[in-house]
Amino acid sequence: MKLNCFKAYDIRGRLGDELNDDIAYRIGRAYGEYLQPENVVVGGDVRLTSEALKNALADGLRDAGVNVIDIGLAGTEEIYFATSYLKTGGGIIVTASHNPMDYNGMKLVREDSRPISGDTGLRDIQRLAEENNFQDKEQRGSLTVKNILSAYTAHLFSYITPENIKPLKLVINSGNGAAGHVIDALVERFRASEVPLEIVKVHNEPDGHFPNGIPNPLLPENRQDTIDAVLAHDADLGIAFDGDFDRCFFFDHQGTFIEGYYIVGLLAEAFLQKNQGSKIIHDPRLVWNTIDIAEANGGIAIQSKTGHAFIKERMRKEDAVYGGEMSAHHYFKDFAYCDSGMIPWLLVAELICVKGLSLHQLVRERMTAYPSSGEINFVLAEPARALEEVERVYSKDAITLDRTDGISLEFKDWRLNLRSSNTEPVVRLNIETRSKPALVTEKVTEIETLLRKFS
Repeated sequence: MKLNCFKAYDIRGRLGDELNDDIAYRIGRAYGEYLQPENVVVGGDVRLTSEALKNALADGLRDAGVNVIDIGLAGTEEIYFATSYLKTGGGIIVTASHNPMDYNGMKLVREDSRPISGDTGLRDIQRLAEENNFQDKEQRGSLTVKNILSAYTAHLFSYITPENIKPLKLVINSGNGAAGHVIDALVERFRASEVPLEIVKVHNEPDGHFPNGIPNPLLPENRQDTIDAVLAHDADLGIAFDGDFDRCFFFDHQGTFIEGYYIVGLLAEAFLQKNQGSKIIHDPRLVWNTIDIAEANGGIAIQSKTGHAFIKERMRKEDAVYGGEMSAHHYFKDFAYCDSGMIPWLLVAELICVKGLSLHQLVRERMTAYPSSGEINFVLAEPARALEEVERVYSKDAITLDRTDGISLEFKDWRLNLRSSNTEPVVRLNIETRSKPALVTEKVTEIETLLRKFS
C-alpha cells in the first residue's frame, strides 16, 4: 500500500484515505523498528483527530517494544524540548499546523531532537510502514503521562533578562491552536517574577473546530483579529501563531504586519552583537538584508535549502548561533538547533525595551533598504515548465543563478527566487530590491503575467 502522506520532511495527509488510525499505528511500528529507541515522547495539537491518531501511534510504538511518554496537548517545539530534556530516543508530534480542517500529520525527530526527513530516515520509515510486515516483540512498551510545561517555560525564560523588561502591552493571538496553555504559563511566570508585561489574549482557548479560522497568519485574511486587538488596546506589539506555534508572526504598534524576513535580520543582529564572529543560517528566498546585517556585525551568513529539516541540519553542521526563514521559522543553537515560535517574541519584546524603540522603528530602515514582495503563491498546472520559462527569460541578464532551492536570479538592483513548495501544489515567488519599492511592484506584475500562462 503506497502511503501518500509522507512528504519531503514530515507527514501530512487528508484524513480518511491518506491518514487514519491504522496508518498512524503502522507509522509507530515502523518508527520503532527503524530506530529501535528505548523510549519516545509523543504529543498532539488541538485538532479533533489528533488524540485518536496519537493513541494509535503510541500503540504502534509500544507494540514495537518502545516505551512511550505522552506529554498531552502540545505544540511542535514542546516535543523538540521534551526529546532533549527527557533524553529520549526520539519524539513525534501529531499536528497539521496550518493545513485545512480535513488534514492532519506528524513531525518526527530522533535523539537530541534531530529531525527525520526524506534524507535522514523518513523514506525508510515509509517503506516499513508500507510493507506492514512487523515482527512481534516479546515485551510491549510502557505508557507514561508526563507534564513538562514548567521545565519548558523555565527554559524559554532563560533567553531573556527579566530585569530588562519595562512596562509593555502585548496582544497575543493563539488562534485557538496549541499555544494558549504556554501563554498562560508564561503569564504566571511574568507575574511571579514581577515582569511588567501586560498581555491581551486573543483566541487563547484551544478549540479544534477553529471557530475563528485555521490559524495561519501568513494569509492576509487571517490577520485582522490581531490588527484590531492591537489598535483597540493601544498595544506596543502584536504576536500571532500558527496551529502548532512553531512559527511566530509580528505586528507593530500601528497594527502593520511585519514580514518575517525583517525579523530574521533583527534577531540575527541581536545574536551577533552578543556572539561576535558567529554564523547565521538563512533560506534562499530573500537574502540581501540578512547578508548585509551579518557582514556589518562581524558574522557569517550561510545559505541553506528551505525547510526546517534542512535548516536544522545546516545549523548543526556549522554550529550556528541562530537561523531564520522568512516564513517565520526561527532556530536557536540553545534550543537543540530547533525552531521555536515562543523564543522570538520574548527576544523582540526585550529588544524593544532595551533599545527604547518600537518594532516599527527597529525594522524601518531595513525595510526601506531592502523592500520585498513577501511570498506570493501561484497554483499552477505545470510548475516545472513555469520555472524553466522564468529562467529562460531572465537568466541571460542575471549576474548570478543559484539552484539551492528552486531558482534564484540576482541582478544589479533586484533579485528573485521562484520555487515549488515541498508541502503544497503551489509555486512561490519572492522579489527584493535595493531601495526601490516601485521596482518590486513592477517585477511582481511582470513575472505574474508570465506564470499565469501555466495555470
